[in-house]
Amino acid sequence: MKQMRIFCLPAILSLSIGAFAQGGTKPAAPAASPAPQAQASPAPPATFASLVDRQVSTYEKNVVDAAEAMPADKFDFTPASLNIPGAAYKDVRTFAQLVKHTATANYRLWTNITGEKMPENIKGTNGPDELKTKAEIIQFLKDSFAVGHRAAKTITAQNALEEIQWFRGTAPRLFVASAVVIHAADEYGQMIEYLRMNGIVPPASRGN
Repeated sequence: MKQMRIFCLPAILSLSIGAFAQGGTKPAAPAASPAPQAQASPAPPATFASLVDRQVSTYEKNVVDAAEAMPADKFDFTPASLNIPGAAYKDVRTFAQLVKHTATANYRLWTNITGEKMPENIKGTNGPDELKTKAEIIQFLKDSFAVGHRAAKTITAQNALEEIQWFRGTAPRLFVASAVVIHAADEYGQMIEYLRMNGIVPPASRGN
């Protein structure tokens, strides 16, 4: 029996030491969860002003880029100079006149919204005659779109349907603002044709 006790003692001590070691070991701390990623700020809600301003910006880029793509020595180009058989291009605007006409319409209609005065040097539908160089004409175009941005900022849900001057009558403010963009789109289409007739791919049609 004594020998049996001596034999069991090391086993009991071994189990006791193991149990003590396990009991004294602190459990591993859970891995810290990664910090939540910063949430992107939600986009501000659309307004009449922001939507019209986006339209103005879209065609401002298209029209200005097209004007800048035409070489300076081609600003007097007109399709009539190509003498295309069966074509009807007599008395159409030159490229320069087309750009100035677009800017003139921008001024004439968007100033109805802003209440600004028309530039005094605008006399006819093709803009100031004294603007001759490519740089002068493009600056005139850019300045006209600046009026468009100012016009867009005035449009609210409260005044969007307010009647304002529209040629010889009146039309809702929102209609006038968007109609000018539509006119710019129409002139842009013609500018594209002028570019392609001169072997120039319009910037908006070029690959990235």
